Amino acid sequence: MGFGGISPWQLLIILAIVILIFGTKRLKNIGGDVGSAIKGFKKAMNEEETKAPDTLEKKDGSDANFAEVKDEEKQK
Repeated sequence: MGFGGISPWQLLIILAIVILIFGTKRLKNIGGDVGSAIKGFKKAMNEEETKAPDTLEKKDGSDANFAEVKDEEKQK
């Protein structure tokens, strides 16, 4: 038994149908696009983690309350 009740043969049949419908060239392009999107998402998340502590600090150096940050954003 495979993943969630799907046997390996059924997965191979589904893969063959997908290849017939889309073709290998188009699947390669889709895979590349998905890969670059994931890479961009991870990069953005890492950049956000480095920015986040600076944006949530008050001017006196203490940590800000999230409600206060939202209120300040609404006022802008």
